[in-house]
Amino acid sequence: MDGASSAVPSVAVRLHEVRFDYGDRSAVDRITVDIGPGITGLLGLNGVGKTTLLRMIATVTTPTRGRLEVFGVDTASGQLTGVRRRLGYLPQDASWTASLRVREMLEVFGWMRHLPRRDVRGRVDRALERTNMGPLADRRLGTLSGGQHRRAMLAQALLADPGLLVLDEPTAGLDPRQRVEIRRMLTEIAQDTAIIVSTHLLEDVSTVADRLLVLDEGTLVFAGTPAELAGTSGGSPSATALEQGFLRAIGPDEATA
Repeated sequence: MDGASSAVPSVAVRLHEVRFDYGDRSAVDRITVDIGPGITGLLGLNGVGKTTLLRMIATVTTPTRGRLEVFGVDTASGQLTGVRRRLGYLPQDASWTASLRVREMLEVFGWMRHLPRRDVRGRVDRALERTNMGPLADRRLGTLSGGQHRRAMLAQALLADPGLLVLDEPTAGLDPRQRVEIRRMLTEIAQDTAIIVSTHLLEDVSTVADRLLVLDEGTLVFAGTPAELAGTSGGSPSATALEQGFLRAIGPDEATA
């Protein structure tokens, strides 16, 4: 059996000594952490391994070493059909055929996810409503602005009402008002969903995340609540890593936003 019940378990994702190598370089190095329902913010510099980690969690790639489980299923097992039906993924570079209309694109994704034909239209309408893309449903993807295109691709991640939602820079290209709307939407979805959000903007997760994970050079240097991150004192190992890694990237203005 490659899936689980529709309810999100207390641990949706479990990583144990997970590592991913590109040649002789470790992009992700020996990460051990459990991720449950609610919003988990994944923070860090560009190039520290966030996207690689999300691709593994989304079952696009498998770890070089270690064990990664999603809904209790080892992602190296190959028995992932049930897992993928319960998983929504927004890659950082998500795009689709420019000539398709937004609604058509979502219907194609519904077919690819093996959604029951009778449910597709309702799920498409719900995804469009959640992302405020209803008025643009008949626009071709190639005519959308960058922010509109990002929301269209976010809609496909929500199509199956996933138990696990993996988002890589979901607010990229959005204006401040749209970013606030996305944060509000994620808060609503997180009531019964495990959400992992990668971003370099602390303000995008600091007010909504239940937990934060900080990567530095492929290593997990902090795992805790936003309050714990804010209260990290100088001199502790995690504080040193943060100063040398994440805080160096976002700068003083973004850190205090």
